[in-house]
Amino acid sequence: MKALIIEDDSTVAGHVKKGLESAGHTCTAVENGSDGLLTARNDTFDIIILDIMLPGTDGISILKSLREQEDTTPVLLLSAKSQVEDKVQGLRSGANDYLTKPFAIEELLARVEGLAGRQADTTTALKVGDLTLDLLNRKVTRGDTEIELQSKEFQLLECLMRNRGKVVTRSMLLEHVWNYHFDPQTNVIDVHISRLRQKVDKTFNVPLIETVRGTGYRISESLA
Repeated sequence: MKALIIEDDSTVAGHVKKGLESAGHTCTAVENGSDGLLTARNDTFDIIILDIMLPGTDGISILKSLREQEDTTPVLLLSAKSQVEDKVQGLRSGANDYLTKPFAIEELLARVEGLAGRQADTTTALKVGDLTLDLLNRKVTRGDTEIELQSKEFQLLECLMRNRGKVVTRSMLLEHVWNYHFDPQTNVIDVHISRLRQKVDKTFNVPLIETVRGTGYRISESLA
């Protein structure tokens, strides 16, 4: 994967670049907005990691300019601003995802790889062990048993299955399923995960959904 990092903080940019390159990706890093926009226009990237507060041209202006030119490259916004209205502005300006600083490089990698994979994803079904999620027909089965899920439960399960074997943080689930509209301390995730487990795991011999204490959740065949 080829990534463009537009970030004026050299420490943050270096941290992101090192993490991406360690995962086997190719990176170009630019330290100001004007050069970042020019680079994005003159080359092709699989993902753009874009800081909002930049010298020259700010991140939101860069994003809007790219979208006005019908550039559909996935964009992950980085910002120290964590208010809901800031995230909504970024997403409505054309961002595909929004990550607040400080962040763990593992979470950034998961988001970046998810966005880049989703861009070219033609998957119609996801499978973990004997659990199958049919994206076209919104149908879930485990073995020969069909499982009825509510909309939020389906979205939670899809997020976990798309990241099979990886820890999905609470903030990732909140953003994917509830679009930032809930406080991270809310128990809404715990309630829905509990309901999901009742349907997906409880009556089956092998549990698939694992709680990673203090971090989030993971779905994996390795629990067998």
